[in-house]
Amino acid sequence: MIFPGQCKEVGYASTKPCGDRVYFLSRWLVRDTGTGYEVLEVTSDPAGKGMMRPLVGSKVIATARETCWYPEKVQIHDRTRLIGLALDTGYRCTIFTGLDEHMTFVLDPDLSGLLKIHVYDVTPPRPSLSACIRELESAGLFGDLSVLFCHHTREISQMRADVYPCRAAGYSRTLDADPVHDGERVAGCLTGSQFLAECYGKDFVLENICPLESVREEPFIARCCRSEREGTGLYKGKYGAVVHWGASPATIARAVDALVRGWRSK
Repeated sequence: MIFPGQCKEVGYASTKPCGDRVYFLSRWLVRDTGTGYEVLEVTSDPAGKGMMRPLVGSKVIATARETCWYPEKVQIHDRTRLIGLALDTGYRCTIFTGLDEHMTFVLDPDLSGLLKIHVYDVTPPRPSLSACIRELESAGLFGDLSVLFCHHTREISQMRADVYPCRAAGYSRTLDADPVHDGERVAGCLTGSQFLAECYGKDFVLENICPLESVREEPFIARCCRSEREGTGLYKGKYGAVVHWGASPATIARAVDALVRGWRSK
């Protein structure tokens, strides 16, 4: 797969106002053939001076028949999405226009080289970790990490329970507002279990909803309400990152970055 690391390496060639010279940062050119667009790999004279330098080599890496121009503007820093979109076109090469009119392309798209990160969360209410990662990804924040997020979101409402965690999720009977009776099945976590033990004793059945307890794959990122579990490392033999229940987008972004760096350094 060829996917330029930066849009400044991609130029558009329709005429030759400077003759056979190219912009000194250009590594690839998109050229209108009249019947479509082809992509060339170009080499400028390494000894050249100035912004426009002599062209010493060029070759077509995608013909007009192999290339399409994606019809909508995209966030070109959301690299994982662009690879997926390029795969969907069915062409060897797909050219993209960014929201700011910059341009890039994907040649021979392939998702297999991306690091898969497993995201563990629960809903309702809003699965804040999973949703935040999707939002940050769509803004292009993780574009240079070459990662693919695989979301595992558990539906608490589908569990067989008499009492649920809190009113924020819209349940009729919850641990934060209603008494718990002996033998009832409660959807909760370690914190909920401690609350129940202190207030009602131990005659209840706990259905553990903690995302961290659902981890089956690595590397992973999960949220947990226990601050002592925050950080990056091993959890029950699986390498991952844990963020607090109400972690900010900045904290989540830093956790993903630390997770990727830690995993790749292993």
